[in-house]
Amino acid sequence: MSQPHLDHPGPALLRHEARVRYGRVPAAEAPGWSMGIDGEIFQLRTGSGYSLLYRKGQGVTIDRHPDADPAEEELWLNGSTYAAIAAMNGFFPFHASAVAWQGKAYALAGPSGAGKSTLAAALGAHGMPLLCDDTMVLDLAGPGAALCLPGHKRLKLKQDALDLTGATATEKVGAMVDKHYAEPPAGTVNQALPLACILFLETGDTVRFAPVTGAQRIARLNDDHYTAHLYAMARGESMPARLTQLASIAARIPMERFARPMARGRFAETVAAVAERIQGMQP
Repeated sequence: MSQPHLDHPGPALLRHEARVRYGRVPAAEAPGWSMGIDGEIFQLRTGSGYSLLYRKGQGVTIDRHPDADPAEEELWLNGSTYAAIAAMNGFFPFHASAVAWQGKAYALAGPSGAGKSTLAAALGAHGMPLLCDDTMVLDLAGPGAALCLPGHKRLKLKQDALDLTGATATEKVGAMVDKHYAEPPAGTVNQALPLACILFLETGDTVRFAPVTGAQRIARLNDDHYTAHLYAMARGESMPARLTQLASIAARIPMERFARPMARGRFAETVAAVAERIQGMQP
């Protein structure tokens, strides 16, 4: 059985880079939303009263308008800002949740609303604790399997997902966000683990697993989520160079499609199916 990487330096480095101070951010009063990386600087303007500026080695400055919702701060800091910090420090952020099983990480990927967080939480009933939610950060520096770093975000679920999974709700995410933070049923894992597989969630009439092959392996890593855009901006590569890099990453990561019906009455069936599939991947 693979051993967890208890002493991986990545989480401590990212926590240090994501340290926060409050102050003035240039162009904070400009209207609308914007996000970009320029050299060693990332800046995000949310359009809802927040401006965040990360300078490599110096942490994050947050400029919050007095009328902004204080609860939103965690969303902006732990979302696109943290993904940018990860990308700018040599890690690969990817839009996925992941669970742990016998010393390895199993990721669940798909577009927003695909059910990644709900399924990850529900797998707790099968003894699989949460490793990360919504944003998975991978260390690709070593020659072996990609390492999945422990999550920096708290689990967020809507009320129907809380009812389905047995997760324990805590405070509301924000005034305009219809979700609660939640404690996953099997708890969380706080060590880096080798990534065994990414399961891409799809909708179908039956439960079905199939390998992701060919160019689709690259396309699945180059999705339209902000994490992919931030990784591209941080590296500053041409499109051919980017595709070559993604092909190299894809070659190291097993990938499967997981199609399942979305009917509420079949949720337990789909959770059991993916749990059985994960358990069956063990050598």
